[in-house]
Amino acid sequence: MAYSTIATFNNCFILFCFFFCLSSHASSMCSGIGTVDLEKSDDLFTQILRDEAVARLYELGKVSDGSGYLERTFLSPASVRAIDVIRKWMEDANLRTWVDQMGNLHGRVDGANASAEALLIGSHMDTVVDAGIFDGALGIVSAISALKALHINGKLQKLRRPVEVIAFSDEEGVRFQTTFLGSGAIAGILPATTLGVSDKRDVTIESVLKENSLEVTKESFLQLKYDSKSVWGYVEVHIEQGPVLEQVGFPLGVVKGIAGQTRLKVTVRGSQGHAGTVPMSMRQDPMAAAAELIVLMESLCKNPEKYLSYDDQCSDSTVKSLSSSLVCTVGEISTWPSASNVIPGQVTYTMDIRAIDDLGREAVIYDLSKRIYQICDKRSVSCIIEHKHDAGAVICDSELSSQLKSAAYSALRRMEDDIQVEVPTLMSGAGHDAMAMSHLTKVGMLFVRCRGGISHSPQEHVLDNDIWAAGLAILSLLENIQ
Repeated sequence: MAYSTIATFNNCFILFCFFFCLSSHASSMCSGIGTVDLEKSDDLFTQILRDEAVARLYELGKVSDGSGYLERTFLSPASVRAIDVIRKWMEDANLRTWVDQMGNLHGRVDGANASAEALLIGSHMDTVVDAGIFDGALGIVSAISALKALHINGKLQKLRRPVEVIAFSDEEGVRFQTTFLGSGAIAGILPATTLGVSDKRDVTIESVLKENSLEVTKESFLQLKYDSKSVWGYVEVHIEQGPVLEQVGFPLGVVKGIAGQTRLKVTVRGSQGHAGTVPMSMRQDPMAAAAELIVLMESLCKNPEKYLSYDDQCSDSTVKSLSSSLVCTVGEISTWPSASNVIPGQVTYTMDIRAIDDLGREAVIYDLSKRIYQICDKRSVSCIIEHKHDAGAVICDSELSSQLKSAAYSALRRMEDDIQVEVPTLMSGAGHDAMAMSHLTKVGMLFVRCRGGISHSPQEHVLDNDIWAAGLAILSLLENIQ
């Protein structure tokens, strides 16, 4: 009887432990980092890197030009208020601060060697319309929080090289339809004619700067470019804006490269006519042609190996790269005269084509364009393809990426001792300030998991512990940077 009771107790205890482990594992999958030893919490700067960082992100998320939604565009009233808020956080971390003539906010510490090449860490403080609160802001807040932790720990002035946090004034390009205004000026890739670009109200960038007491001439604008000899590298922390990290159950990932991008505008013209009187066999319908062209694009981008011919420009390795990185999107379509009882006379649509391999992307555009013209000829409609935007792919620096991977792994080990899985590496399909900064210096990026891969939406969300992990990773990078 006693043996049976003990056996029953042991079985119950084993079952309890089993379900407790399952529960802990489920909790770990939700948070991405498992349980945390509370005795370590003081060493992990939970109040600064997690609690305060999260509070700051929500505070900044309330600084908006919109009522009931988040919107901050280039040097709008909300952006000016955001500069004041972020500047106080930088000063709280004992950083020297200033605003340059393009509205970028800087916070710098010289460390133990003021003449050494500086590590730049940044992201953007502008947003899209009806935005989430983490896009851009997370990279700024994480960097400031890590430097504040070093300041409190008495290590800020012992940094081996200068560190500068930059909150870029514009990356999204919402107001002036010109991306990377902030980072582009520092990297020196924007021409002085950029100052003459106007928004929908015909207000120029130069006028907006002047309204905000930022007097700039073409000469001083070009002088915003940093000397590449004074910069050691650039690091950016950013939400992934995709579902991969959530799918693999990991809070952080190292970016191996940023996809190149081409935007095309396709105009298909046919013969406008009455919907009820023109026989199907006699129609020159640009809408039907456009539908076939769009499906062609989808098919080619899903299976590039079935369409592309192999030559010196398009090798087997290029096609394999496209199979894993090529994405194509039709985001806009319009028709004229857009009436239900009229065969359209014209249809216009956009194509957004991205891939990590520039030669592969060019091969896709060449092959797709050729096939578009062939289909249009077959359907007796005319086609015009216009290039609207081209940006080459950026490959992140291998050394810097390795250091970021070590920093991410170290951060997660500090939060949870038992980390067996390697920090994942992934490609970015979205453009980032690192693309512009790559023209100035070597770049590295760290992605942070976001719920459902959702971004550019109020539903954008990052777990508190993932924000903590990002801050710890940057802290680890700064502690070990040479």
